[in-house]
Amino acid sequence: MELLILKTGKEYIRVKPDGFHCVGLDKASVFPMDKMDQVRAHETELKQQGFPGVRLKKLVLSEKDVD
Repeated sequence: MELLILKTGKEYIRVKPDGFHCVGLDKASVFPMDKMDQVRAHETELKQQGFPGVRLKKLVLSEKDVD
C-alpha cells in the first residue's frame, strides 16, 4: 500500500481544522495517492507559512505475519 505524507525536518505533519502541527510518524496525517492535488495544496500552504524544508513523501506499507 502506498500513501502520501508530508514531512518538515525530522517531523511529520498532522493536518487539523485549526492548522498544521508537527508530530511523530504515529500521529501524522496520511492520504491516499488519489489525493495528490490536495496534498500538494497543503505542501504549498506549509511553505507559505514558513515551515522549514517541507517535503512530500510516499509512505510504502507492507503487511507480514508475526511468528
